[in-house]
Amino acid sequence: MAFGPASRLGVSLFDETPPVEWVPGRSQEEAESMIQAVYRQVLGNAYVMESERLVVPESQFKRGELSVREFVRAVAQSDLYLTRFFTSCARYRAIELNFRHLLGRAPLDLEEMRMHSTLLDTQGFYAEIDSYIDSDEYQNTFGENFVPYIRGYKSEACSSMVQFTHTFQLVRGASSSSLKGDLAGTSPKLNALVIQSTPTAVVSPAGDGATFRNPSGSARTRLGVDASAGGKVYRIEVTGYRAKAVNSVSKFRRSNQVYLVPYDKLSQEYQRIHQQGGIIASVTAV
Repeated sequence: MAFGPASRLGVSLFDETPPVEWVPGRSQEEAESMIQAVYRQVLGNAYVMESERLVVPESQFKRGELSVREFVRAVAQSDLYLTRFFTSCARYRAIELNFRHLLGRAPLDLEEMRMHSTLLDTQGFYAEIDSYIDSDEYQNTFGENFVPYIRGYKSEACSSMVQFTHTFQLVRGASSSSLKGDLAGTSPKLNALVIQSTPTAVVSPAGDGATFRNPSGSARTRLGVDASAGGKVYRIEVTGYRAKAVNSVSKFRRSNQVYLVPYDKLSQEYQRIHQQGGIIASVTAV
Protein backbone atom coordinates (compact mmCIF):
# COMPACT_ATOMS: atom_id res chain seq x y z
CA MET A 1 0.00 0.00 0.00
CA ALA A 2 1.26 3.45 -0.84
CA PHE A 3 2.60 5.41 2.11
CA GLY A 4 2.39 9.17 2.44
CA PRO A 5 -0.17 11.94 2.88
CA ALA A 6 -2.24 10.90 -0.11
CA SER A 7 -2.85 7.41 1.27
CA ARG A 8 -2.43 8.00 5.00
CA LEU A 9 -3.99 11.38 5.64
CA GLY A 10 -7.14 11.38 3.54
CA VAL A 11 -6.07 13.88 0.90
CA SER A 12 -5.58 11.48 -2.01
CA LEU A 13 -8.50 12.94 -3.99
CA PHE A 14 -7.13 16.46 -3.55
CA ASP A 15 -3.62 15.29 -4.43
CA GLU A 16 -4.60 13.30 -7.51
CA THR A 17 -7.24 15.63 -8.96
CA PRO A 18 -5.83 18.53 -11.01
CA PRO A 19 -7.26 22.03 -10.40
CA VAL A 20 -10.48 22.68 -12.29
CA GLU A 21 -10.21 25.50 -14.83
CA TRP A 22 -13.00 27.01 -16.90
CA VAL A 23 -12.34 27.89 -20.52
CA PRO A 24 -15.04 30.14 -22.06
CA GLY A 25 -16.91 28.54 -24.93
CA ARG A 26 -17.16 25.06 -23.47
CA SER A 27 -20.38 23.03 -23.56
CA GLN A 28 -23.36 23.36 -21.24
CA GLU A 29 -22.49 19.97 -19.74
CA GLU A 30 -19.00 21.21 -18.87
CA ALA A 31 -20.47 24.39 -17.44
CA GLU A 32 -22.74 22.28 -15.22
CA SER A 33 -19.74 20.27 -14.01
CA MET A 34 -17.94 23.52 -13.17
CA ILE A 35 -20.95 24.77 -11.21
CA GLN A 36 -21.03 21.52 -9.22
CA ALA A 37 -17.30 21.86 -8.49
CA VAL A 38 -17.84 25.37 -7.11
CA TYR A 39 -20.74 24.21 -4.91
CA ARG A 40 -18.67 21.28 -3.64
CA GLN A 41 -15.69 23.44 -2.64
CA VAL A 42 -17.41 26.59 -1.39
CA LEU A 43 -20.11 24.71 0.54
CA GLY A 44 -17.66 22.22 2.00
CA ASN A 45 -19.07 19.05 0.42
CA ALA A 46 -22.54 19.82 1.75
CA TYR A 47 -25.48 18.43 -0.19
CA VAL A 48 -27.34 21.09 -2.19
CA MET A 49 -30.99 20.43 -2.95
CA GLU A 50 -32.41 21.50 -6.29
CA SER A 51 -34.55 24.15 -4.59
CA GLU A 52 -31.44 25.66 -2.93
CA ARG A 53 -29.44 26.19 -6.10
CA LEU A 54 -28.64 29.74 -7.18
CA VAL A 55 -30.59 29.82 -10.42
CA VAL A 56 -29.75 33.40 -11.47
CA PRO A 57 -25.96 33.28 -10.85
CA GLU A 58 -25.81 29.84 -12.51
CA SER A 59 -27.55 31.23 -15.59
CA GLN A 60 -25.23 34.25 -15.66
CA PHE A 61 -22.19 31.98 -15.46
CA LYS A 62 -23.43 29.79 -18.31
CA ARG A 63 -24.00 32.89 -20.46
CA GLY A 64 -20.46 34.09 -19.76
CA GLU A 65 -21.59 37.07 -17.67
CA LEU A 66 -19.79 35.79 -14.55
CA SER A 67 -16.28 34.41 -14.23
CA VAL A 68 -15.59 31.48 -11.93
CA ARG A 69 -14.32 33.92 -9.31
CA GLU A 70 -17.53 35.96 -9.44
CA PHE A 71 -19.64 32.81 -9.29
CA VAL A 72 -17.64 31.73 -6.22
CA ARG A 73 -18.43 35.14 -4.70
CA ALA A 74 -22.14 34.72 -5.47
CA VAL A 75 -22.23 31.33 -3.72
CA ALA A 76 -20.19 32.50 -0.72
CA GLN A 77 -22.39 35.59 -0.26
CA SER A 78 -25.66 33.73 -0.75
CA ASP A 79 -28.26 33.11 1.94
CA LEU A 80 -27.40 29.43 1.55
CA TYR A 81 -23.82 30.02 2.70
CA LEU A 82 -24.84 32.64 5.27
CA THR A 83 -27.24 30.31 7.09
CA ARG A 84 -24.99 27.24 6.93
CA PHE A 85 -21.62 28.72 7.83
CA PHE A 86 -22.19 32.09 9.50
CA THR A 87 -25.40 32.62 11.43
CA SER A 88 -25.38 29.01 12.70
CA CYS A 89 -21.65 28.91 13.60
CA ALA A 90 -19.52 30.47 16.29
CA ARG A 91 -17.58 33.44 14.90
CA TYR A 92 -14.13 31.84 14.79
CA ARG A 93 -15.56 28.63 13.36
CA ALA A 94 -17.09 30.71 10.55
CA ILE A 95 -13.75 32.41 9.89
CA GLU A 96 -11.73 29.19 9.81
CA LEU A 97 -14.27 27.66 7.41
CA ASN A 98 -14.01 30.71 5.15
CA PHE A 99 -10.28 30.00 4.92
CA ARG A 100 -10.96 26.36 4.06
CA HIS A 101 -13.67 27.09 1.50
CA LEU A 102 -12.23 30.17 -0.24
CA LEU A 103 -8.44 29.91 0.11
CA GLY A 104 -8.07 26.16 0.64
CA ARG A 105 -5.86 26.46 3.72
CA ALA A 106 -5.88 27.01 7.48
CA PRO A 107 -5.41 30.50 8.97
CA LEU A 108 -1.79 31.55 9.33
CA ASP A 109 -1.88 32.84 12.90
CA LEU A 110 -3.86 34.71 15.53
CA GLU A 111 -3.33 38.07 13.82
CA GLU A 112 -4.91 36.81 10.61
CA MET A 113 -7.91 35.47 12.52
CA ARG A 114 -8.22 38.70 14.51
CA MET A 115 -8.08 40.81 11.35
CA HIS A 116 -11.09 38.97 9.91
CA SER A 117 -12.97 39.22 13.21
CA THR A 118 -12.42 42.98 13.21
CA LEU A 119 -13.59 43.17 9.61
CA LEU A 120 -16.82 41.41 10.57
CA ASP A 121 -17.35 43.89 13.39
CA THR A 122 -16.71 46.97 11.29
CA GLN A 123 -17.95 46.07 7.79
CA GLY A 124 -20.03 42.92 8.08
CA PHE A 125 -20.40 39.53 6.40
CA TYR A 126 -20.24 40.58 2.75
CA ALA A 127 -17.02 42.55 3.22
CA GLU A 128 -15.55 39.55 5.05
CA ILE A 129 -16.22 37.30 2.04
CA ASP A 130 -14.88 39.94 -0.36
CA SER A 131 -11.63 40.11 1.63
CA TYR A 132 -10.75 36.53 0.63
CA ILE A 133 -11.92 36.66 -2.98
CA ASP A 134 -10.38 40.07 -3.71
CA SER A 135 -7.09 39.24 -1.99
CA ASP A 136 -3.79 39.02 -3.86
CA GLU A 137 -3.45 35.44 -2.60
CA TYR A 138 -6.72 34.39 -4.24
CA GLN A 139 -5.87 36.18 -7.49
CA ASN A 140 -2.35 34.76 -7.66
CA THR A 141 -3.48 31.21 -6.79
CA PHE A 142 -6.84 30.80 -8.53
CA GLY A 143 -7.26 33.83 -10.78
CA GLU A 144 -10.56 34.35 -12.58
CA ASN A 145 -11.14 30.88 -13.94
CA PHE A 146 -9.95 28.27 -11.41
CA VAL A 147 -12.23 26.77 -8.78
CA PRO A 148 -10.62 27.13 -5.31
CA TYR A 149 -9.24 23.85 -3.97
CA ILE A 150 -7.76 22.40 -0.79
CA ARG A 151 -4.03 23.10 -0.86
CA GLY A 152 -2.99 23.60 2.78
CA TYR A 153 -1.26 20.20 2.94
CA LYS A 154 1.34 21.43 0.41
CA SER A 155 4.39 23.42 1.40
CA GLU A 156 3.74 26.35 -0.95
CA ALA A 157 0.45 27.11 0.82
CA CYS A 158 1.93 27.17 4.34
CA SER A 159 4.61 29.22 6.02
CA SER A 160 5.11 27.00 9.09
CA MET A 161 4.64 23.52 10.51
CA VAL A 162 1.95 24.89 12.82
CA GLN A 163 -0.19 26.03 9.88
CA PHE A 164 0.47 22.74 8.06
CA THR A 165 -0.80 20.65 10.99
CA HIS A 166 -3.81 22.92 11.49
CA THR A 167 -4.94 22.14 7.94
CA PHE A 168 -5.68 18.58 9.04
CA GLN A 169 -7.92 19.89 11.80
CA LEU A 170 -10.09 21.40 9.05
CA VAL A 171 -9.79 18.67 6.41
CA ARG A 172 -10.17 15.00 7.33
CA GLY A 173 -10.72 13.43 3.94
CA ALA A 174 -12.13 14.64 0.65
CA SER A 175 -15.53 13.02 1.22
CA SER A 176 -16.24 14.58 4.62
CA SER A 177 -18.27 17.77 4.89
CA SER A 178 -17.16 20.87 6.77
CA LEU A 179 -19.81 20.46 9.47
CA LYS A 180 -21.60 17.10 9.42
CA GLY A 181 -18.37 15.19 8.87
CA ASP A 182 -16.69 16.84 11.86
CA LEU A 183 -17.22 16.22 15.57
CA ALA A 184 -16.65 19.92 16.29
CA GLY A 185 -19.72 20.84 14.24
CA THR A 186 -20.34 24.58 14.56
CA SER A 187 -17.80 25.08 17.38
CA PRO A 188 -14.33 26.52 16.68
CA LYS A 189 -11.54 24.01 16.11
CA LEU A 190 -8.51 26.28 15.75
CA ASN A 191 -9.21 29.21 18.05
CA ALA A 192 -7.19 28.07 21.09
CA LEU A 193 -4.65 26.31 18.87
CA VAL A 194 -3.97 29.45 16.85
CA ILE A 195 -3.74 31.59 19.99
CA GLN A 196 -1.10 29.27 21.46
CA SER A 197 0.61 28.82 18.08
CA THR A 198 1.45 25.18 18.69
CA PRO A 199 1.12 22.30 16.21
CA THR A 200 -1.41 19.50 16.58
CA ALA A 201 -1.12 15.81 15.89
CA VAL A 202 -1.51 14.72 12.27
CA VAL A 203 -2.80 11.16 12.06
CA SER A 204 -4.47 8.94 9.49
CA PRO A 205 -8.27 9.41 9.24
CA ALA A 206 -8.64 5.63 8.91
CA GLY A 207 -10.22 3.83 11.86
CA ASP A 208 -10.10 5.87 15.05
CA GLY A 209 -8.22 8.61 13.24
CA ALA A 210 -11.41 9.60 11.42
CA THR A 211 -12.71 11.05 14.68
CA PHE A 212 -9.35 12.07 16.15
CA ARG A 213 -9.36 15.19 18.28
CA ASN A 214 -6.28 16.64 19.91
CA PRO A 215 -6.52 15.61 23.59
CA SER A 216 -5.92 17.91 26.53
CA GLY A 217 -2.29 17.92 27.61
CA SER A 218 -0.86 16.73 24.30
CA ALA A 219 0.66 18.83 21.53
CA ARG A 220 -0.71 22.13 22.73
CA THR A 221 0.93 21.72 26.20
CA ARG A 222 4.69 21.97 26.56
CA LEU A 223 6.04 19.43 29.04
CA GLY A 224 9.34 18.11 30.30
CA VAL A 225 12.73 19.72 30.81
CA ASP A 226 12.84 23.37 29.70
CA ALA A 227 9.09 23.22 29.02
CA SER A 228 8.77 26.98 29.24
CA ALA A 229 11.12 27.31 26.25
CA GLY A 230 9.32 24.80 24.09
CA GLY A 231 10.63 21.51 25.51
CA LYS A 232 7.92 19.48 23.77
CA VAL A 233 9.25 17.04 21.16
CA TYR A 234 7.40 15.94 18.00
CA ARG A 235 7.74 12.80 15.93
CA ILE A 236 7.66 13.56 12.19
CA GLU A 237 7.25 10.62 9.84
CA VAL A 238 8.42 11.31 6.29
CA THR A 239 8.03 9.26 3.13
CA GLY A 240 9.36 9.73 -0.40
CA TYR A 241 12.37 11.52 1.04
CA ARG A 242 15.34 12.26 -1.20
CA ALA A 243 17.80 15.03 -1.75
CA LYS A 244 17.42 17.12 -4.90
CA ALA A 245 21.13 17.66 -5.39
CA VAL A 246 22.33 17.43 -8.99
CA ASN A 247 25.10 15.00 -8.11
CA SER A 248 22.87 12.81 -5.95
CA VAL A 249 24.02 9.18 -6.10
CA SER A 250 20.47 7.89 -6.48
CA LYS A 251 17.31 9.54 -7.73
CA PHE A 252 15.08 6.82 -6.36
CA ARG A 253 12.92 7.66 -3.36
CA ARG A 254 14.01 6.07 -0.10
CA SER A 255 11.74 4.42 2.48
CA ASN A 256 10.03 6.43 5.18
CA GLN A 257 12.12 8.04 7.91
CA VAL A 258 11.32 9.35 11.38
CA TYR A 259 12.66 12.54 12.96
CA LEU A 260 12.31 13.67 16.58
CA VAL A 261 12.21 17.45 16.51
CA PRO A 262 11.94 19.96 19.40
CA TYR A 263 9.13 22.47 19.27
CA ASP A 264 11.29 25.47 18.40
CA LYS A 265 12.83 23.68 15.38
CA LEU A 266 9.57 22.47 13.79
CA SER A 267 9.15 25.14 11.13
CA GLN A 268 12.83 24.92 10.16
CA GLU A 269 12.57 21.13 9.81
CA TYR A 270 9.28 21.43 7.89
CA GLN A 271 10.95 23.69 5.30
CA ARG A 272 13.99 21.42 5.01
CA ILE A 273 11.87 18.30 4.43
CA HIS A 274 9.85 19.92 1.64
CA GLN A 275 12.89 21.53 0.02
CA GLN A 276 14.49 18.08 -0.24
CA GLY A 277 11.42 16.40 -1.71
CA GLY A 278 10.08 14.72 1.41
CA ILE A 279 6.37 14.15 2.07
CA ILE A 280 5.16 14.42 5.66
CA ALA A 281 2.99 11.43 6.56
CA SER A 282 2.30 12.18 10.22
CA VAL A 283 3.14 14.57 13.05
CA THR A 284 2.55 13.47 16.64
CA ALA A 285 3.67 14.71 20.05
CA VAL A 286 6.13 12.46 21.89
